[in-house]
Amino acid sequence: MPDGFLPVNKKDLQERGWDTPDFLFICGDAYVDHPSFGHAVISRLLEDAGYRVGMINQPDWRSTQDFTRLGRPRLGVMVSSGVLDSMINNYTAAKRKRREDVYSPGGKGGRRPDRALIVYCNRVREAFGDIPLIIGGLEASLRRFAHYDYWQDTVRSSILLDTRADLLVYGNGEKAILEIAALLEKGVPVKSLKSIRGTAYACSYDDLPQKIKAEMDSPGQNILVLPSREQVTQNMRDYARAFMIQYREQNAFLGRTLIQTDGTRYVVQNRPMEPATQMELDRVYALPYQRTWHPMYDKEGGVPALQEVKFSITSHRGCFGGCSFCAIGYHQGRVIQPRSKQSILDEAKLLTQEKDFKGYIHDVGGPTANFRNPACKKQLKEGACQGRECLYPEPCKNLEVSHDAYLDLLRAVSSLPKVKRVFIRSGVRFDYVLRDKKGKFLEELCKNHVSGQLKVAPEHVSNKVLRYMGKPSREVYESFVQKYNAMNQRLGKKQFLVPYFISGHPGSTLDDAIELALYIKRLGYTPEQVQQFIPVPGTLSTCMYYTGLDPRDMKPLYVARTEKEQALQRALLQFALPKNRALVEEALRKAGRSDLIGYGRDCLIPPLKSHPREGSGSQGTGKRRSARQNGSTKSLGRGKSKRITK
Repeated sequence: MPDGFLPVNKKDLQERGWDTPDFLFICGDAYVDHPSFGHAVISRLLEDAGYRVGMINQPDWRSTQDFTRLGRPRLGVMVSSGVLDSMINNYTAAKRKRREDVYSPGGKGGRRPDRALIVYCNRVREAFGDIPLIIGGLEASLRRFAHYDYWQDTVRSSILLDTRADLLVYGNGEKAILEIAALLEKGVPVKSLKSIRGTAYACSYDDLPQKIKAEMDSPGQNILVLPSREQVTQNMRDYARAFMIQYREQNAFLGRTLIQTDGTRYVVQNRPMEPATQMELDRVYALPYQRTWHPMYDKEGGVPALQEVKFSITSHRGCFGGCSFCAIGYHQGRVIQPRSKQSILDEAKLLTQEKDFKGYIHDVGGPTANFRNPACKKQLKEGACQGRECLYPEPCKNLEVSHDAYLDLLRAVSSLPKVKRVFIRSGVRFDYVLRDKKGKFLEELCKNHVSGQLKVAPEHVSNKVLRYMGKPSREVYESFVQKYNAMNQRLGKKQFLVPYFISGHPGSTLDDAIELALYIKRLGYTPEQVQQFIPVPGTLSTCMYYTGLDPRDMKPLYVARTEKEQALQRALLQFALPKNRALVEEALRKAGRSDLIGYGRDCLIPPLKSHPREGSGSQGTGKRRSARQNGSTKSLGRGKSKRITK
């Protein structure tokens, strides 16, 4: 057996002297023993607690053979589809099959099935029958209740019902997994595990705990009953109402037990698990990871996803940014959970000992790099506010803005022997930077932690669309651009901003897409890649997409729902690409903006020969003006704008 890795076959079991593992961990990702991969964290945590864990990664789902190669586990089976929802991993926003999969050996697609969690669990039941079956990871977490599924364009039942799993662990699952394992070890039947925080289960009415039955008749204080799966399928307002209850109750301090019926079945979500303490989080990252892929993948070139994180350090979990299209708040929660400075320094020292370390730590951050501390002291006792966001629509008056701890951390890591530079790749929240009156962070960021380009996420420039996105206004972003440029000029550095934009977000019309295209044109910037909005279960934006309502106020909004509408908006953001010309022209004519077809300074495309007069005369000479001439920053550069899903 390769030194340090957990068993993956019978030979590995024999070398460890095991007859059978206590738990099988089945995962849709290749086996990478690194703390950025959930299957590595959970399996190492179980090992540290004294359990024998066998790994079955990317099994052939066409039969049960791969699922049984380590034998029947003593205590149970845990299943995750991987770091991403398997449908997002397998399909583009246009619902086309992806050829590549960075979480698979050699980056080749096709190594996991669609709806991997369901397929794997069905094989587990086929192979082992009535064995304790626990599901977790992002796909399970975001699909715990009835949810809109973009790929089928319908509302699907809770994934608990489709997988026939006994328990679903949502969010960061370390505490829940250890509690489940300890109870199973004691011989407690899995069907009796109905009170563990951070878990959900499905059962009939007769099998509901007596306490829940007693409180269902007068819900409110400890229990909330959601609109049923039938109701949310038939009525958009019920869907939006159900989602907002789920969203607001994602609070470990004040959140209540949630119940949703689906036919004769009851899906019960227990209260969220408490945020991890610093000591608990430090323990997770101190486990004996091999920090690489299993050697069985060497002949295929390894697993590409590791390269993005191999020399990066996770400094915290959680995010209070409140972006509508992001599932982190629903999955990890909005309360920042930081690791200790010493824990991070210990990991940094490990990185410097890697044989291919070249002196550069690519990132020290989390979902948002510069959120090192909770948004306010109240969050430590009551969690994030259920009725409002920390930064949207305006920063909360109780928001505590400080980069002192983060700067201290960056300085400490930078001072380690063998470390030449420490960069920030995971992105900074620029409106939070602007609120820091000391100004030291922006200076040190530009001076020490930018590698030529800084990635930022304005996402759009239409203030109407930005409101739906839960993002700061255009004016806030432009203020940051000015300060960033001024700081780099003062430091004598030529460093650019690479902005991320989303096309087709709910609320965005063709007029809004044109406004963004004109903004891009005036910058002299052509994004090589644009993220088309994908409705991911568990986000406010997906609720908007499906219902046509903003669930925060129940007001209707426009949704670019058809493939053609989405293609027109996406093409506008890349108007300079020859392949998009026909779509851009169609979009402009449909919006009544044929004035933007021509040779003027604001024209997006030149006319065809059949329209020789369009855009001539008053629009100017037709020469492309630089971003500075157009009264904006030229710092956006032409770096590849590749969106990274966090």
